[in-house]
Amino acid sequence: DEAAIRGTREIGMAVLATTLSLVIVFLPVSFLSSVTGRMLFQFGVTATVAILVSMLVSFTLTPMMCSKLLRPGTANPNGPASRRGPYAWIESGYMLTLRYSMRFRWLVLLLSVAVIAANVPLYRMVNQDYIPTNVDESEFEVSVSAPEGASLVSMDETLRQVETEVRSIPGVELALTTVGSRGLGAVNRGDMYVRLQDIHSRSFSLKRWWNGLLAGDPGEAFRGNFSQRDVMGQVRARLKRFRDLRVAVRNLTSLRQGAPVDIDFTISGPDVNRLAAFSEKLRDRAMKIPGIVDVDTTLRLDKPELLVDIDRERAAAAGIEVREIADTLRVAVGGDDRVSRYRDATVDDAYDVELRLVGLDRRDAESISQLYVRPNPTAPRVINASLSAGGLNPRGAVATPPTQLSRIDNFVSFRFGQAPARIDRLDRQRMVAVRTNVEPGYSLSDRIQAMHDAVEEIGLPVGFETRVLGRGRELERTLQDFVWTFILSFVFMYIVLAAQYEHLVHPLTILLSLPLAVPFGLISLYWGGESLNLYSALGILVLFGVVKKAAILQVDHTNALRSHGMDRREAILQANRDRLRPILMTTISFVAGLLPLLIATGPGAEERRSIAVLAVGGQTMSLLLTLLAIPVIYSYLDDLGRLWHWAFGPRRVAT
Repeated sequence: DEAAIRGTREIGMAVLATTLSLVIVFLPVSFLSSVTGRMLFQFGVTATVAILVSMLVSFTLTPMMCSKLLRPGTANPNGPASRRGPYAWIESGYMLTLRYSMRFRWLVLLLSVAVIAANVPLYRMVNQDYIPTNVDESEFEVSVSAPEGASLVSMDETLRQVETEVRSIPGVELALTTVGSRGLGAVNRGDMYVRLQDIHSRSFSLKRWWNGLLAGDPGEAFRGNFSQRDVMGQVRARLKRFRDLRVAVRNLTSLRQGAPVDIDFTISGPDVNRLAAFSEKLRDRAMKIPGIVDVDTTLRLDKPELLVDIDRERAAAAGIEVREIADTLRVAVGGDDRVSRYRDATVDDAYDVELRLVGLDRRDAESISQLYVRPNPTAPRVINASLSAGGLNPRGAVATPPTQLSRIDNFVSFRFGQAPARIDRLDRQRMVAVRTNVEPGYSLSDRIQAMHDAVEEIGLPVGFETRVLGRGRELERTLQDFVWTFILSFVFMYIVLAAQYEHLVHPLTILLSLPLAVPFGLISLYWGGESLNLYSALGILVLFGVVKKAAILQVDHTNALRSHGMDRREAILQANRDRLRPILMTTISFVAGLLPLLIATGPGAEERRSIAVLAVGGQTMSLLLTLLAIPVIYSYLDDLGRLWHWAFGPRRVAT
């Protein structure tokens, strides 16, 4: 019991410092102001509560179990059994390397500075996304749009051909097509849901290899493998033969922000025609940018319309008002349910009846021109004043009530034109969006910058402005929020550690271990083909917690040994020797805990894999450097503190 109490007392300060600093790391995630913050609220609260409970367990349950389960043994002259065998070789090699590092401190310091400086180029080298795009969930969506004016019948026939083409691709199990857009009822649009074979039957896995081995065909697990990305590429390639269609192939993501595209690039301005012309130029330019696919615009001047020009003078002469002509055309062509009602006596209810010309009588301008319009009985027919040799008729005009119906083509003329199906607005400005997707392997932030460069190359008209919406905007907000989260975490961690250790220098030693590990995490993302996204940003926070815990163990034990009168160099060597084993145990358990997430192969596993790739790679590759750099940085900062105290500290006055 006494050993358990003394052991708990010895590491109590380190455990408390680790717990509070971890809480400070994860708790700010719950208070991010963006949409991402609301999604990560549960993560921050859960992590904070779990960390606090773990501290309670380490101070209560763990010492009790140690006192009951661990039994004292006979002292061995060769040392404890835990320090013999393979671990003895690891410890011997580490201590030899540490002694050389303390002898050539400047070399370790230069290496540490170089690693910290590598954060900037590595950050720019790694792809940046809002959420991972190279996700295989065995399902995706195909959106198709035809030119405005396409009928429902022709669109249905076209989409049947598209569906047949998609179904012929190997691996496609189901294709479900919907004709007509959701929301505005545009018949020139359609969507197709595509489901593939189960991922376990078309990708390598140990289970599949084992089943093949039992069946006598171990090579079956390596044949016929393909990914969802491959099928989506085949869909894009095959649908290129439909030249009048605009096709978009995209994942069914669980986090939709705005339009279901990767880049929602908007241009707003006062003139619709110039907006449409500029957006088409930008679309043509974007199609040439590597990594950008499925380019489309929300504003197209291709909807056929019949324009009506009214001869107001002739209409007025016939006693026909412009409003009467407009109402006649509206009811005859568009229909109206306000002009007639049907009353069903059996149920004592009335129904609106929509009146409209049949399709044969409104299919073209010639048919519409045969409509008749009734003059307004209260409006007189104006007869122009007659001129005679004697001059103007003194009465000027004659008014007679109009009574006869007149054909509408006596007063109007028809001409064909094209106009947008709808006009979107953003902040009271007319707006058009150029929407694209990004191929896996390309950075969302880089492709957004490429779109900005394309706008500058084309030349944005005066009075127009661009803006990024959807996932691009959330990416910028998320990165900004996480930057502030990291900065505030550093500040608050320093305050907590400085208050606990009652020292201004030693907390810096602990905090400097964090930027030493981040470059290795970024390298892991780059080598693993992952991107810096919402999930990998959480991986950085997890990495901070593990690395900082090891640094706290090193610094805390070093200070404890020095407080007992041990020389600084010997205290550093002894403290790091004593803490090597728990640090290795923490690293091994940490890697083992994330290993299932790292090697998972189920649907959507790629979406969360970046957390494990960054945390595991960053911790394992930075372990040796942090074990050597922390003692060196500790000694340098201790020298700096002594120099500061010598220069600015209180001096004794001889009496």
